[in-house]
Amino acid sequence: MTDPNAIQPSALDQLPDRDPEETAEWRASLDAVTEAAGPHRAAYLMRRTLEHAEGAGIPLPKLLDTDYVNSIPTAAEPSVDGDEELESRITAWNRWNAAAMVSRGSEHGVGGHIATFASAAWLYETGFNHFFKGKEADGSGDQLYIQGHASPGIYARAFLDGRLTEAHLDNFRREAGGNGLPSYPHPRRLPWLWEFPTVSMGLGPISAIYQARFNRYLTSRGIKDLSHSHVWAFLGDGEMDEPESTTALTLAAREGLDNLTFVINCNLQRLDGPVRANFKIVQELEAQFRGAGWNVVKTLWGTAWDELFALDTTGALVRRLREVPDAQVQTYQTRDAAYIREDFFGADPALAEMAKLLADDKIIECFHFSRGGHESRKVYAAYRAALAHRGAPTVILAQTVKGHTLGEGFASKNANHQMKKLSTDEFKAMRDRLGLPIKDSDFADGVVPYGHPGAGSPEVRYLQERRAALGGPAPARRVHPLAPLPAPADKAFAAFDKGSGAQKVATTMAFVRLVKDLVRDKETGRRWVPIVPDEARTFGMESLFPSLGIYSPAGQTYEPVDRDQLMYYKEATNGQILNEGITEAGSMADFIAASTSYATHGEAMIPFYIFYSMFGWQRTADQMWQLGDQLGRGFLVGATAGRTTLTGEGLQHADGHSPAIAATNPAALSYDPAFAYELAAVVKEGLRRMYGAAAPGEDQDVFYYLTVYNEPLPQPAKPAVPGIDEGIVKGLYRFNTAETAGLAPAANAPRIQLLGSGTAIHWALAAQRLLAEEWGVAADVWSATSWTELRRDAMEADAALLRGEERVPFVRQALHGAEGPVLAVSDYMRQVPDQIAQWVEQDWSSLGTDGFGLSDTRDAARRHFGVDAESIVVAALAQLARRGEVKATAVKEARERYGL
Repeated sequence: MTDPNAIQPSALDQLPDRDPEETAEWRASLDAVTEAAGPHRAAYLMRRTLEHAEGAGIPLPKLLDTDYVNSIPTAAEPSVDGDEELESRITAWNRWNAAAMVSRGSEHGVGGHIATFASAAWLYETGFNHFFKGKEADGSGDQLYIQGHASPGIYARAFLDGRLTEAHLDNFRREAGGNGLPSYPHPRRLPWLWEFPTVSMGLGPISAIYQARFNRYLTSRGIKDLSHSHVWAFLGDGEMDEPESTTALTLAAREGLDNLTFVINCNLQRLDGPVRANFKIVQELEAQFRGAGWNVVKTLWGTAWDELFALDTTGALVRRLREVPDAQVQTYQTRDAAYIREDFFGADPALAEMAKLLADDKIIECFHFSRGGHESRKVYAAYRAALAHRGAPTVILAQTVKGHTLGEGFASKNANHQMKKLSTDEFKAMRDRLGLPIKDSDFADGVVPYGHPGAGSPEVRYLQERRAALGGPAPARRVHPLAPLPAPADKAFAAFDKGSGAQKVATTMAFVRLVKDLVRDKETGRRWVPIVPDEARTFGMESLFPSLGIYSPAGQTYEPVDRDQLMYYKEATNGQILNEGITEAGSMADFIAASTSYATHGEAMIPFYIFYSMFGWQRTADQMWQLGDQLGRGFLVGATAGRTTLTGEGLQHADGHSPAIAATNPAALSYDPAFAYELAAVVKEGLRRMYGAAAPGEDQDVFYYLTVYNEPLPQPAKPAVPGIDEGIVKGLYRFNTAETAGLAPAANAPRIQLLGSGTAIHWALAAQRLLAEEWGVAADVWSATSWTELRRDAMEADAALLRGEERVPFVRQALHGAEGPVLAVSDYMRQVPDQIAQWVEQDWSSLGTDGFGLSDTRDAARRHFGVDAESIVVAALAQLARRGEVKATAVKEARERYGL
């Protein structure tokens, strides 16, 4: 048995050595250096050799981390193309107003965050002054994912350039009056400024990656040339703990997304304390990104450190910086020079000698203030390097101090994320540090004043000139005046009105057939973006592979194994399908990018993302909330839906609640269609509402959630029922009555109304026949295409009543005059149909699939949950018995007859 603790030979050891003597000489040289100069010198030489080999293209494993120093030496920094003095003054004003806004808001109890922007100010200001392109050139510009907690600084800059007023700043976090500023980047709340919601940590990074990729997709498909757009994502080092932050790093590297830059603000702190107290987060992130294939630029130390590095003739300083844990670096920030001399420099004799050459002021300057992320020249050099790099995305690891310039009470304190204001004295000290011309008399009644140099001041003129040269203000969201997309020909939708005859067709397959016709439309076909997470064959979509192609920037560099088959696996650089692999989070990020292209790029795209319904809202509901915030449009399709239709898969595949989760999202229009013609009608209406000529007051910024089923069933023809199209869209219509179903009930037969959605309507239809033939009960069957839309309509009617307007909810109108009680049934938990109970005038009861799912046949699962046709019959008889319309014994008799 192999000893697990034994040193295993490397792969290289297994290769034949053509010159063992030369190999022995190299090893002997390393041993000699170690013996003569010590292991540190040997390690130094090895690292430099490996770096040289990497630069020369020799195929060796990459170093996963480098020394804890700047990637770009001071001597190699390019000169800043601008007025650094004016930029420093602009940044000072923005720092002040960001802190003032939050402090003033705290007086109203709404709080805010000060320390994040204080640490990241130069990361943003350098970009706004020199790099971030606006939308006035090509309508797209750059895409900026702003770190959520830095929003006060963005508002402060918009105030300086005249896009916001003092009244706006005073309404920070006070939105109820209609003129407020949202706490974080929320496009739905401030749609002219914010493009991308980012404060739900982790969603910014993954969204930025897929946005950069979608930009390439649009370019490759000839929709719009976005080769000049760059995606910038500003992140916190603590945020990188979120799994979504790093889940798609290899995708970005694999596809060579050099149109993407991550800027990670490494202030070494998260919300409660150090990010990596006993370790070094910068080194960990460098290894993670380099291992994933990213270009890494470290911007750690300011120019004050140049003198120290020049004195480091033995490498002792670099070694000490590598070994000191982050929490101790944070401690140095708050301690005096004597402590730093003893703890940092005293750890090595060479460093102790170096410290003798340094004044206390120099030590304090280096350890308290001088960080690479706080100097515009350092940040400028890093951004230039990122844009110059080709073939891979870049991450900039910029070291900063959280709470920088706010004073000793804030800088590097564990609690600074929760600290919402400065005292008057602290503000005056901050004013002096920033050199701002604000007088003591401006602090009227202890209220900190906003500061502004004046609309005609050199600072404001410079700021506006820089933004004009870069293509206009940023961040900015623009909805371009787009002509409505032409509606596809009715033929595509009408094909489903005649039904399927004897052929059994699942609604999942009906949806795929519909899309297959719609993507052929000459006007809008190329705008469809099919998205699927590696389940296309499950959903019957393989027929789309050869006709549309799967998007791949590499094209198809191999011969597919099924090349000789009709529906072979085809990849192409201009492929239309986004087949994402097993990542619902990545697929949702794709969907968000495509669904907001109408605003981001002025190009309306029609995404549909089809997925196992269980793994949509349950797994990525946070991204669906992000989608609503970002005002996305498109179709989410929960396939293999319902708790009992997916045979054999079991508990974690059995969806009995996705419509309930979808109902919590105000932007989601949720439908559970039973028949193919209903599905076609909903898609047609969705295209009109989201992409066509919207009716006055109609909200276009919605998305649709459609549940479709993999159970093959005969699809009926569309009934000739008056108002059926309105009923399908609004959520309810009568599919048939006992009479139109040919069941000929007795004249005085008790009657009940059966409401079913999705696949459950088939159980209701079977129950309708059993009730008539075996119990003499007349049942009318209704198709409830959307419980949620019925509820929202009723809630709007209630709200109208509060305004003095009388309006009857549609559900009440539809059921008006319907005889007998109502029994609702779906393949979901009872709270889904129960959403509308309070607005139904008739006696109400419901059946559903509450509890955990299980593996079995469809029939057995439905019997288990008590929603099959026989269970519906028993529940219907029980309702009627309570009303005295059937004998009480009928209920027991039915249970026994059906073996319930």
